[in-house]
Amino acid sequence: MSPVPATAIRFHDYGEPADVLREEHVEIADPTAGRVRVRVAATGLNPADWELCRGFLPGSLPRGIGYDVAGVVDAVGAHVDDVAIGDLVFGTADFLGQPSAGAADVAILDSWYRVPDGLDPVRAAVLPMAVQTATWTLDAMGVEAGTTLLVNGAGATVGFAAVQIALRRGARVIATAGPTYAKELSALGAQVTSYRTGMADRVRELAGGPVDLVFDAPPPKAGSIPELVAIAGDPRRVMTISNHDEARRLGARVNLDESIDPAPATTFLPHYASLAADGAFRIPIARTCPLHEWRAAVALSMSGHPRGKLVLLPEQDAF
Repeated sequence: MSPVPATAIRFHDYGEPADVLREEHVEIADPTAGRVRVRVAATGLNPADWELCRGFLPGSLPRGIGYDVAGVVDAVGAHVDDVAIGDLVFGTADFLGQPSAGAADVAILDSWYRVPDGLDPVRAAVLPMAVQTATWTLDAMGVEAGTTLLVNGAGATVGFAAVQIALRRGARVIATAGPTYAKELSALGAQVTSYRTGMADRVRELAGGPVDLVFDAPPPKAGSIPELVAIAGDPRRVMTISNHDEARRLGARVNLDESIDPAPATTFLPHYASLAADGAFRIPIARTCPLHEWRAAVALSMSGHPRGKLVLLPEQDAF
């Protein structure tokens, strides 16, 4: 094995993504122990990528973006015996330990799972962060059979995943969403209402009173937490994945602040990949773009209304 040349999207300074990100030619080293290297087929972008650019989880620079990856294994590190060169896998890029991440031709993965038959690389690549965040947050909230759960922002990727996972647990789910995914969420079994003016009254009417728990999933929006607290009747019944400062100020919960040990992704990600292969689970995809059109993907993702996951496709045209 030897380092291989690649094109990667990276940043050398912290700041707004559009200002600090650049496309560069790099060399991707051989994988170290417990890592694999893949030829990237698809990379899903997440709001967390933009927070990394702004200085979240600071580390050595330069660094890359792109946590969610699907690709073909081209090298394996020591002590890796569950995959071989040529296997199609999906997983997570080692974005903290490497000078580049998944938004590249070649990436180093620190966790991976075989892509099941019937699941294409794009639909596989969008699973890790959305499914992990939804599962771990629902676990921290204690959502179980019989829980009446409000998922605010169910049209966002994590919210969309949370609705499906909570329903599979036997929870009763009320979801706020715009028109893009309202019908699909209803078909899944959620009771859906708009997030616009009067949302609190509509949710209470659907629930027959306060809900048990609230999962807040949309992009940060000042002023949303007070309304959710009013719906739940207690700030500790509200957990957000995005409105951190407002939630902390008002006594609501932030998923990143929870101290529970998360369930290993190995216990649930392969299961949801199998469901996705069978058409029984999905993460909405807004658009796929060739890697060289990454600026357009970044702009759409940061608009606050991407209407699904943005996916970069190295060395191929958008589907």
